[in-house]
Amino acid sequence: MTTPDYYKVLNISPKATQQEIKNAYRRLAKQFHPDTCDKSQTANGDRIVALNHAYEILGDAHQRKQYDLSRDAANYRGIRSAHGTTVRPRQTTETDLDLWLQRIYRPLNQAILQIINPLETQIDELAADPFDDDLMATFQTYLEDCQAILDQAQKLFQSLPNPANVARAARDLYYCLNHLGDGLEQLEWFTLNYNEEYLHSGQEMFRRADQFSWQAQEAIAQL
Repeated sequence: MTTPDYYKVLNISPKATQQEIKNAYRRLAKQFHPDTCDKSQTANGDRIVALNHAYEILGDAHQRKQYDLSRDAANYRGIRSAHGTTVRPRQTTETDLDLWLQRIYRPLNQAILQIINPLETQIDELAADPFDDDLMATFQTYLEDCQAILDQAQKLFQSLPNPANVARAARDLYYCLNHLGDGLEQLEWFTLNYNEEYLHSGQEMFRRADQFSWQAQEAIAQL
């Protein structure tokens, strides 16, 4: 089975930058979205599937590199990498509880709230017209800000081992951060293809993250 030319699917040059790939995918996804195109111009679902698959490969720098290397191979079947997260074993001795609460827990809790709390307001504002470029740009800025906050939060979380007596809270914080990362990824997909399933999935990931955050707070309160 011949592998599609994903660059042709997205109507871009093989020398396109990652940002150009993203822009092309978003433009085509918007063009062929059933809410924006005329029925006479609507292709079958295979076109949307092809766009999604092309962006999955070219939108990821690692997968794109592998695709480029294997592009001319007749038996290329696609290469995907699993991005697993390794949990660093945490030492549980000689770590002061007050220090951990001050340096890790409280800043993390604040960062989590900065990400979660504005979501519904941001979605409500975008709901006025998801296809409005200015509204979408505002929503994308929110997601970018959240990603920056999350990146710092994850580094902070790994910077100091937790004491044994807060292992439960640390576990819940770990799951919270993971769900926020998954949620942001889903919401980012929505900004590219306007598929509301990604929006709802992102909201659900944030809801679960919020639940883990509350569980961590309860664990700390019980100390």
